[in-house]
Amino acid sequence: MTAEVGRAPGTVGPGARHERDGWRHRHVLDVDDFTLDEIELVMATAAEMKEILARPIKKVPTLRGTSVTIIFWEASTRTRVSFEVAAKNLSADVVNIAAQASSVAKGESLVDTIRTIEALGADMIVMRHAISGAPYLAAEHFGGHILNGGDGWHAHPTQALLDLYTIRKEIGAIDGLRIAMVGDLAQGRTVRSLAYLLSKFQDVKMYFVAPPLLKMKEDILEHLRERKVQFFEETALDKVLPEVDVVYQTRIQKERFGDRIEDYEKCRGIYILTLDSLARMKTKSIVMHPLPRLEEIAMEVDQDPRAGYFRQAQNGLYVRMALLTMVL
Repeated sequence: MTAEVGRAPGTVGPGARHERDGWRHRHVLDVDDFTLDEIELVMATAAEMKEILARPIKKVPTLRGTSVTIIFWEASTRTRVSFEVAAKNLSADVVNIAAQASSVAKGESLVDTIRTIEALGADMIVMRHAISGAPYLAAEHFGGHILNGGDGWHAHPTQALLDLYTIRKEIGAIDGLRIAMVGDLAQGRTVRSLAYLLSKFQDVKMYFVAPPLLKMKEDILEHLRERKVQFFEETALDKVLPEVDVVYQTRIQKERFGDRIEDYEKCRGIYILTLDSLARMKTKSIVMHPLPRLEEIAMEVDQDPRAGYFRQAQNGLYVRMALLTMVL
């Protein structure tokens, strides 16, 4: 959830700049308590950031004099790099720490690491951690802002926001959306946060396509039932391909199986998108993926205009610039 100290933003409109001011006392830990107005404000600000980056001179002084520390306990390319580029585009001072090359490798606790970063002058920490809930603990011990770049299997709020931005940009609307989330739904934080976010819109249908070992967790399903959002659990991908506007493919995450190698081998390779898969999909549909991909999307799919995953990654820069601007 988003933890607040001050008053949350209200509506989008002529007072948008004033409403953004309300974000200056926020952490961004998850998306479950974002209002529709807040979501719209993020989308509108991301569009502004895209316009800024279309200019010959892309760097703006918005965050000059502020310090952003990026520390990841898990590997990352897109989230870590896009946050770093976003902060630098906004003229923030950026410190990028690989946790395993820091005192974390010597056994330093999360709390001590966070306190040290604060003592050295950080205004914001962007963090990723293998333990679900770690950003909430960090937020309790940090006087600035915490942005969650992914915590265990729990949540990935900035990914969900950029996914929403991508869907709207590619499809044109969120209300009435039909989306298939495919693959590792039990351990995938991206699909959890996206399901929460989409549940706030009207007439959305979700198809959860996964092997029994990796089906969507019950807390998400119960949340959707409470909000009266239609969802269907399937094991056959071909069955839903003609029905959906978005296929959100995910990687079977070997690192989350631990020593359950036999279970991993049972699940890998079940769902692979190919040109034959695309032939079953709508001509106006898109394929998304939070990346990295392994074998679950064939390379030949990249040439189809419906392959939206690299455009999706680019959209992450706009959305993360928006969040940095609004929070700092």
